[in-house]
Amino acid sequence: MQLHEMVNTLGQDLKRRHGEKIHKLSIHGAFTCPNRDGTLGRGGCTFCNVSSFADESAQQLSVVSQLKARREEVTRARRYLAYFQAYTSTYAEVAYLKQMYEEALSVSDMVGLCVGTRPDCVPDAVLDLLAGYQQQGYEVWLELGLQSASDETLRRINRGHGYAAYVDAVRRAHLRGIKVCTHLIVGLPGEQAMDSVQTLQRVVDTGVEGIKLHPLHVVTGSTLGKAWLAGRLVVPTLAEYVAAAVAMIQHTPPDVVYHRVAASARKPTLLAPDWCENRWTAMTLIAASLSESGSQGNRLGTPFLLDGR
Repeated sequence: MQLHEMVNTLGQDLKRRHGEKIHKLSIHGAFTCPNRDGTLGRGGCTFCNVSSFADESAQQLSVVSQLKARREEVTRARRYLAYFQAYTSTYAEVAYLKQMYEEALSVSDMVGLCVGTRPDCVPDAVLDLLAGYQQQGYEVWLELGLQSASDETLRRINRGHGYAAYVDAVRRAHLRGIKVCTHLIVGLPGEQAMDSVQTLQRVVDTGVEGIKLHPLHVVTGSTLGKAWLAGRLVVPTLAEYVAAAVAMIQHTPPDVVYHRVAASARKPTLLAPDWCENRWTAMTLIAASLSESGSQGNRLGTPFLLDGR
């Protein structure tokens, strides 16, 4: 069975609601981050080297130019979501954000926005701006990078905020009817699979509409990259990640949309683990395991056991 037959994926969700395939187009809004520019700290989170996840050269192009170029690369869709992915895409004055978002929406065949940001960088004025686009009929997703619900882990990875900031951001977004997708990392230092499932359950309890999973990437230029090169960091194996992801998916209500269940980074930026160079490796094994042990939501209310029993 294919993954979308066992998981409520974003692609399937969009197709059901829009009647056709919708593709996300990642763009770089030339934003920075308060955990890098000195407002909260410098150097960012310990796992972060954003160039491994976004094309730094793209920020030299306008939003319209980026979207048109990305659109040329996609042949299986005719309508799109503009995804502001890199850094903290709400970290600017509202007037500047309005200019950037509306530039994206001005491109033909855009059905809406996905905006990636931090829980501590979504003031009410930004949420009001996003809610306004939703009221105009656009698809809007607020993508919050949480990574873990453990305050201890968040301190360890130098996140710069606690779980309470995330809960508050979700609450205020939901007051305006904005859908939230939460980003979670499996394999963070000091965490076991049980910790990831507990994070998932706490996140689900806030009523979020979407989840995005990915394994820990150790990349050049990051604090964790230096630790790995020095032999001080153990990274998750493929089998460990698949087992944790399957358990998390099976403990997720069927109506929650999975925007991603695996991710990749390219060498030489990627240091470890090697299997993260191709996201399809993990996705194929996750699909196979779900096919054998049960699809999304089939273990709701049951104790977590890593072997899936």
